[in-house]
Amino acid sequence: METNSRKAWLYLLPAILFLGIFMVYPLIDVLIYSFEEGYNSASQTFVGVGGYNFAYVLRDPYFLQALKNTFILVIITVPVSTGLALLISVGLSSIKKLRDLYQTVYFLPYVTNTLAVGLVFMILFKQTPYSDGLVNLVLGWFNAGPVDFIDGPYWAKMFVLCFYTVWVVLPFKILILTSALASVNKDYYAAAQVDGTSRWRIFRRITLPMISPMLFYLIITGFIGAFKAYSDAVALFGTNLNAAEMNTIVGYIYDMLYGDSGGYPSYASAAAIILFAIVLTITCINLLVSRKKVHH
Repeated sequence: METNSRKAWLYLLPAILFLGIFMVYPLIDVLIYSFEEGYNSASQTFVGVGGYNFAYVLRDPYFLQALKNTFILVIITVPVSTGLALLISVGLSSIKKLRDLYQTVYFLPYVTNTLAVGLVFMILFKQTPYSDGLVNLVLGWFNAGPVDFIDGPYWAKMFVLCFYTVWVVLPFKILILTSALASVNKDYYAAAQVDGTSRWRIFRRITLPMISPMLFYLIITGFIGAFKAYSDAVALFGTNLNAAEMNTIVGYIYDMLYGDSGGYPSYASAAAIILFAIVLTITCINLLVSRKKVHH
């Protein structure tokens, strides 16, 4: 028994070392940086230890704007993308002919480069001296617009960012939910149909409970992914996200480290710890809810 235990720890050693070096140590290092006040990158010195970095970040208008943008992105994109993915997956599962083709078409955005998709969205929404964009052309048919979705009002830019984010994450969710629907035991459906149960009741009482583990997995990972959003905003609005008022928390952290206002690892670390605390709290809430709602 003791020999087996040693072998198990030996097999786990590479993973433990990897997690310790690349995850645990950086997290501890960031936590230390976040409490070092007046840190100087050049001399590697600081003037004191305390919570000033957190106070500064929480008062910084750029961080508050990034926090607002991130929360709006999370609140809108996670439920919308999950709901659309579930609807499309149910539709794909009911199709027999050309099902593989449709699944491939829906999965294509997931394997396409994020920046390339961003360029396509800019062509669709951006106004130029020669064109108002394809979307504005369609709006013109209904006597609406034109709207500058890239450099215009805040609500328009946020709409494009949410639309883009949903488009990017949708394929993966469709793939997972389609697989989950295919794994549901067909005997449950046969028994329900014998009893004359309606389709909606079958979906609510059988399908949803059976795929609930995958559904909550997508919700949790969706929240985490949306809070880490940054490349989506860069693909649409460029690297100067503060000027566009479309920065995210991760973008703020990057700017504090490497941007025009960079060179402040203590502020960046404080913002990173705040982001970690928010994501951890929401993940724990989701896990507590899943204990009551998920069918195992």
